[in-house]
Amino acid sequence: MKYIFFLTALFLLTSCESETQDEKSSYPTHFESSDGKETATYQQTIDYYIALAREFPEINIHTTGSTDSGYPLHTVTFNPDGDFNYENIRKEKSIILINNGIHPGESDGIDATMMLYRDLATGRLEMPKNTVLVTIPIYNVGGSLNRNSTTRTNQNGPAEYGFRGNARNYDLNRDFIKMDTQNSKTFAQIFHRVKPDVFIDNHVSNGADYQYTLTHLFTQHNKLGGKMGEYLHDSLMPNLENSLAEKEWDITPYVNVFNVPPEMGFSQFMDHPRYSTGYTTLWSTLGLMVETHMLKPYKQRVEGTYALMQSLIEVVEAEHENIKSLRKETLESNMNLSEYYFNWQVDTTQSSKLNFKGYEAEQLTSEVTGLPRLKYNRDKPFTKETIYQDYFYPADTVHVPDAYIVKKSWKQVIERLDANKIQYSPLKKDTTLTIEAYHIVDYDTRNAPYEGHYLHYNTRVGKSTKTVQFREGDLLIPTRQPGIRYILETLEPQGADSFFNWNFFDTVLQRKEGFSPYVFEDVALEMLQKDSLLLQEFNTKKEGDLNFANNWYAQLNWIFERSEHFEEAYLSYPIYRVAKNSDASGLLPN
Repeated sequence: MKYIFFLTALFLLTSCESETQDEKSSYPTHFESSDGKETATYQQTIDYYIALAREFPEINIHTTGSTDSGYPLHTVTFNPDGDFNYENIRKEKSIILINNGIHPGESDGIDATMMLYRDLATGRLEMPKNTVLVTIPIYNVGGSLNRNSTTRTNQNGPAEYGFRGNARNYDLNRDFIKMDTQNSKTFAQIFHRVKPDVFIDNHVSNGADYQYTLTHLFTQHNKLGGKMGEYLHDSLMPNLENSLAEKEWDITPYVNVFNVPPEMGFSQFMDHPRYSTGYTTLWSTLGLMVETHMLKPYKQRVEGTYALMQSLIEVVEAEHENIKSLRKETLESNMNLSEYYFNWQVDTTQSSKLNFKGYEAEQLTSEVTGLPRLKYNRDKPFTKETIYQDYFYPADTVHVPDAYIVKKSWKQVIERLDANKIQYSPLKKDTTLTIEAYHIVDYDTRNAPYEGHYLHYNTRVGKSTKTVQFREGDLLIPTRQPGIRYILETLEPQGADSFFNWNFFDTVLQRKEGFSPYVFEDVALEMLQKDSLLLQEFNTKKEGDLNFANNWYAQLNWIFERSEHFEEAYLSYPIYRVAKNSDASGLLPN
């Protein structure tokens, strides 16, 4: 009897252990439990990673900062060594940072990354020896909590998903420079703590119909520049494509068209610093945005995202020494930049060719409007040679100054410099310095609001040397530091995502003082009588401009703008450049 009891107990114990081992090795995600039809909620996602972290010493989950929703952001790190100190990690290993759910309706990466971490931890995938993964499970927490099943109008699953706007209805993938949201401020904390070598942002997109489930949007290689740009374009990208081909996954560059057949040719999307990969590139991080095709079934898209991340890990694992060496060399060489380039344009003199796998596009008569409409015929697949314009050139170039001076009153700017670990030193006393100053010559402004701003563009400036009085506590910002590209992109007003273009300095675009015409008439007459050159210029202006000649106020205003009474602040850009060998350069540390 005792023998039978012993066997029964042994069987039960063995059975329990077997079930525990099976459960440990499986850890099904909500996506898998729903047969690929549903995506995990925010709480399910966080709970899943907490469960993995409890079970596997290779996984750590960490809470960082807050978001506009009031909920925190999390980072989940996978390191086979169990060391989660990033300073230690980056000495030997490469770090990949994966961002998910910036647009929570595009949830493919959320589910794929959960499975990826589990499969690495349980041994289903070979653990990388030289690569550490860090993920933000869901970046747009507020949007993730705002679940629905209708706002992704054309998307083929999942059953429910989050909304694109965050808790304050911002599109977070336009906020990395202007930093209007708490999400972006916390992202900056994470990014500068992790300092990733490679960055992935997982998305879903559709501008046309084609055969691919996967498309990639690498940061633009000419903008990245130098050896890093060459490596991304000539090595990292083709190696990733080849690795996916071995897994029988086709991939093509992001199809940057809307309502136009892509085989007619298309250009690479320019990721300005407002976007995640444009921002991370400012610190020479290799950036990749994954764009799955939203007309493909959800299960297929998640599996494709999983395969892409798996392949990228394999490529980085094999090339980690080269990647780390290139980044180190690039970050050091950036310190010595003499010129910096802005406002990148498509270079029509060179391009690449794709063997593009699409569907025949047909022009039909719309049964809704009665007018021509575009329709893709999936019964007519093709492979056609297609022009892909992925080379760009800069329209504008600036000489890199030794430093900038920001007056302490511009606190919004200083807050963003602080968030991005920009080094500066306050002036120790009131002082007068000779500096280079910009004045705003021209700019255009959007007619409709864009992400909470009326964004400027086509900004043009003039430059002059002048003497300016600075106060104790004003900030001297040397350019020769790791954040040099961030400094240049934000403080040079002609940059597409400069602080000027994002309306941080709009108060200088409005005059604060004016004149009473009936009083200023006498002042204007005296000015013209005393200054023959001014009089000559005034008469020439009237002769060549009929509208001016017939507008008495415009004439008085023209004279007023050239008088000693005209305010200096109007159109004067309030960030100052310290040129080499100027008196201000002597304040810089050796």
